[in-house]
Amino acid sequence: MEPTMEAGAVPENGTKGNLGPVVQIDEGRIQAHLDEVVRSTVEETLNALLDAEADHLCDARKHERTEDRKDTRGALVCSRRS
Repeated sequence: MEPTMEAGAVPENGTKGNLGPVVQIDEGRIQAHLDEVVRSTVEETLNALLDAEADHLCDARKHERTEDRKDTRGALVCSRRS
């Protein structure tokens, strides 16, 4: 394995090597990725909150059957219990 120089180091012969752009950052791609990460995280959080609220209101989890209820709590519909 050949030894490597750190960025900005001066070689033994005294001339400074030109490395050019070693790392390129595409800010547009980073922003698009962050937008997608935030969007999907917010979507997952809101869906989980809505599911938890529906579970509480219906006294049943999604697709759950109980002795008192022969039907399931559908994806969107349930009857409120008084």
